[in-house]
Amino acid sequence: MRIRIVDTFTDRPFTGNPAGVLLLDSDTFPDDAQLQSIATEVNLSETAFAHRLPLGSEADWALRWFTPTTEMGMCGHATLATAHVLHTTGAASGTVRFTARCGILTATGHPDGTVTLDFPTAPLTPEPVPAGLGAALGAEPLSVHDTGPHIGDLVVELADEATVRGLTPDLSTVARLSRRGVIATAAAEDPSRGYDFVSRGFFPRVGIDEDPVTGSAHTALAPFWSARLGRDELTGLQASARSGLVHTSLRGERTLLTGSAVTVIDGELLTAF
Repeated sequence: MRIRIVDTFTDRPFTGNPAGVLLLDSDTFPDDAQLQSIATEVNLSETAFAHRLPLGSEADWALRWFTPTTEMGMCGHATLATAHVLHTTGAASGTVRFTARCGILTATGHPDGTVTLDFPTAPLTPEPVPAGLGAALGAEPLSVHDTGPHIGDLVVELADEATVRGLTPDLSTVARLSRRGVIATAAAEDPSRGYDFVSRGFFPRVGIDEDPVTGSAHTALAPFWSARLGRDELTGLQASARSGLVHTSLRGERTLLTGSAVTVIDGELLTAF
């Protein structure tokens, strides 16, 4: 079975967020333990598994995502990676519909090679700063928002871009303070550099100490920063070591996420299901 490693939210290899992609030949998923074992072996922040659905179904492909330790309810970068593989191999063109745990998602390919994902907008609920969060991050939050059931993160607003870039969090404490993880964010110091806000994502509870570029987090960051900056079209820079850009477009209950991707490894999974 073919397995591909795709760098997402970037147009250059070895940057952005890598994801494993396996397009299954069957019309069902193997058992969960097998999927989890493969994702653990791949050992990237997400590995995506997809199989084609019959004609007339509500979507074209069924899609699931696994971290090295658990299945996720929603994932942006591995969806982008899957759409990139479908488009570049000729398995699909135009808009692809996926059915996933969080509902129907679409991915639309463009002539320049970018892909736009249509995801549900995360509902933001202001919360008091959890006790110990500032100490765990090494920076005092300006505000904290819960992101709802699909994501399960805390969006933590910090003072400035330099503070976000300089974080060295206590990950064991971070794991205790959120359902999935913490998204630290601040306005861009200089928007002329091509991005409007920065973020970093820490998800030790699901086996990811720091995610290079988190597409799903931008379904929360888009409404958060659109409300503050007064624009629905924004660009976020996830300021991890690998770094990546996510272009966001807020459309009420839906958020569009646009990015590039590049396949860096195309190999064969030797162990059969």
